[in-house]
Amino acid sequence: MTPIQIALTLFVVLETLNVVILYFFPKTTKGNGLGVFKAVDNLDQASGLLVSYLTNWVAGTKVIFIGLILVVLVFASNQVQLYTSVFLIPAIATFYWRLYPLAKEMDDKDLLQPKGYSKTLGLMIGVILIVLAGAIGLTVL
Repeated sequence: MTPIQIALTLFVVLETLNVVILYFFPKTTKGNGLGVFKAVDNLDQASGLLVSYLTNWVAGTKVIFIGLILVVLVFASNQVQLYTSVFLIPAIATFYWRLYPLAKEMDDKDLLQPKGYSKTLGLMIGVILIVLAGAIGLTVL
């Protein structure tokens, strides 16, 4: 396997685990489960249904991306795999534009459990970005 294929495979595995959590264990505090948000326990029926709908929407979107990356892994040339990895970096990095500030604010207001979850999530996504960038570097050098 090339470094790109290894990085994309790891990404697919992580995202698949996240989909399993979102579909089957949404209230867990593990992975990216909704249980990290203290407010989930205090939702009224309408808000709870909206959160459930949006959670399943996110999971479904992740399934689409997993499928596309699997097609790239199995059928695409090394060049297309490289371009896919290059595109994934800014796409994944959008987390830091909108989601990380919200997670940090909730963490600062003690609305997440465990405390410091926003930093853990930010670090985890940073590692994914570094692995992809490293795989790209190893491929083009």
